[in-house]
Amino acid sequence: MFYTNERDKLRQFYVDSWAKNLNGEPMDAMETMVVCLINLHPEYQQMLSNNNHLGNNYFPEMGETNPFLHMGMHLGLQEQVSLDRPKGIQDIYQRLCEKLGDVHETEHAMMECLAESLWLSQKNQVEPDEQAYLQSLREMLIKKGVKEEH
Repeated sequence: MFYTNERDKLRQFYVDSWAKNLNGEPMDAMETMVVCLINLHPEYQQMLSNNNHLGNNYFPEMGETNPFLHMGMHLGLQEQVSLDRPKGIQDIYQRLCEKLGDVHETEHAMMECLAESLWLSQKNQVEPDEQAYLQSLREMLIKKGVKEEH
């Protein structure tokens, strides 16, 4: 049920996964991944404890963060790294993890590049440019002081 274009169904999945966790109910692999993310984001836990926020709109230009989009980007990035797609992202992830010493901080740094790539794709109505995305990640590594691989 996780892959859907229906916003409210997807958001309900997060709420249901969190409820299962709170109630000690068995969870499948995807629900477990979602709960792990929620545990890393305690600021979302109260909101996910009820259905009152499923229809909310979030406006970045007003300083708002969409918690569902944020967690979805974590999951998307984790999938990219596990598949090494685009090719080379796994190495970038590992090198940044070594430098920062924190998986969550690493994902947040990389998500900035992912967000920019997705925004450009949507703005220009084209498929995301994997090479430009990788270049953005490489530039981010340099800014973070990660030495180039040999």
